[in-house]
Amino acid sequence: MTVIRQNDVIQSVADALQYISYYHPADYLKNLGAAYAREESPAAKDAIAQILINSRMCAEGHRPICQDTGIVNVFCKIGMSVRWDATLSLTDMINEGVRRAYLHPDNKLRPSIVSDPNGLRINTKDNTPAVIHMELVPGDELEITVAAKGGGSENKSRFVMLNPSDNVVDWVLATVPLMGAGWCPPGMLGIGIGGTAEKAMMMAKEALMDPIDIQEVIARGPRNSLEALRIELYEKVNALGIGAQGLGGLTTVLDVKIKDFPTHAASKPVAMIPNCAATRHTHFVLDGSGPAELPVPKLEDWPAITWSAGATARRIDLATVTREEIATWRPGETLLLSGAMLTGRDAAHQRIQEFLARGEKLPDEIDFRGRFIYYVGPVDPVRDEVVGPAGPTTATRMDKFTEMMLAETGLLGMIGKAERGPIAIEAIKKHRAVYLMAVGGAAYLVSKAIRKARVVAFADLGMEAVYEFVVEDMPVTVAVDVNGESVHKTGPAEWRRRIGKIPIVVAS
Repeated sequence: MTVIRQNDVIQSVADALQYISYYHPADYLKNLGAAYAREESPAAKDAIAQILINSRMCAEGHRPICQDTGIVNVFCKIGMSVRWDATLSLTDMINEGVRRAYLHPDNKLRPSIVSDPNGLRINTKDNTPAVIHMELVPGDELEITVAAKGGGSENKSRFVMLNPSDNVVDWVLATVPLMGAGWCPPGMLGIGIGGTAEKAMMMAKEALMDPIDIQEVIARGPRNSLEALRIELYEKVNALGIGAQGLGGLTTVLDVKIKDFPTHAASKPVAMIPNCAATRHTHFVLDGSGPAELPVPKLEDWPAITWSAGATARRIDLATVTREEIATWRPGETLLLSGAMLTGRDAAHQRIQEFLARGEKLPDEIDFRGRFIYYVGPVDPVRDEVVGPAGPTTATRMDKFTEMMLAETGLLGMIGKAERGPIAIEAIKKHRAVYLMAVGGAAYLVSKAIRKARVVAFADLGMEAVYEFVVEDMPVTVAVDVNGESVHKTGPAEWRRRIGKIPIVVAS
């Protein structure tokens, strides 16, 4: 008889969350390394290099791959013969494991979970509660899969109720371009087909936990209709030319995973959920012998890659940069930023909007005149760090604030992740500002360019407070220039033409 002890569950969940915060799965590293080797787009190749170098740095330093350390998803298969030595419920055990992992003093993880989601949105401070799914199965073991899902990829989840005669491929090819690059490709697409609405979404999420094996499936040929569909979608989604970070290139997805389930004769529910470049999940089994032991990767699992900004990179002094100077920056150009910048995300922008709506002056500490704002919510520092991992957040969430910020604060430009939408681009063009892109999924690498960091306003917002960062040679790409030209439009369009395998599909 298997007896599962309470502390074994708690410790295993905590260890697993720490583990996935700094170790990429080996299958992801292998396939991303192969994608790097075959990539022909310089911009995409550069982005993949930064992701891989960041990954190795995190493995060595035991620090988060991404500043967004995710909402915790836990899938439990509970053997019906298991006995328990516990006073807590399994849900409470898992949440205690989450709490310990995210508050670990040697590797603090960013608490991103807010309660009262449609109201005050108050941070729970320890990233609890987890989203937990349980299934009773035959046996005498407890099988757990732990994942940490970043908001950038989770926000791109899509669901549709197709007619039975509708084509899943057509829907996917019409939908993926509309998702933008905020999910940090190259990653994976999890797809659920059938069941009911909630079953399809569950299957899409669970599919992302499976190992990447599309190259093996292609090499041996499909064994069933789902594998044939996987191959078709893998090839056609990559033929869209979206590429790493949406910059245009050969690889948008490393795999497409699909699960299906019988459904009503009148229905065809289809869900699609992407996994980002910080794909984080692991699996373990408890059999009563103690906490789980997770395998430690070897450094040779990481491709041997070096990165440099290149000879044409332009060094920019943020203390002296002018509107005349930014007008000379060209889309796709690499810049190395040095000097002071302010930060701000959704909550800070909302508060700034409220100040201005009341006719109040902003706090002196957040004077944006002639400055840049970096969309980031960093991880707290540990040991001798100035700041923890501090990669960019999805810039489109700030689009609705862009006209206000450029018109009323004197802001010169913005730094974030992925593309900007039409409203933001129009504001950028109108005010002759710029938008710069940092690589999502390279948060620890980015943080090494930050020499000083201090909270200057709205400290009560936690990781969404306004910081002042002093950076040295922080690498960014000019994503939208003063004329409104966006590399996230021109890059994918160019590479779609180069690949030239599929016609353009327009969503209805």
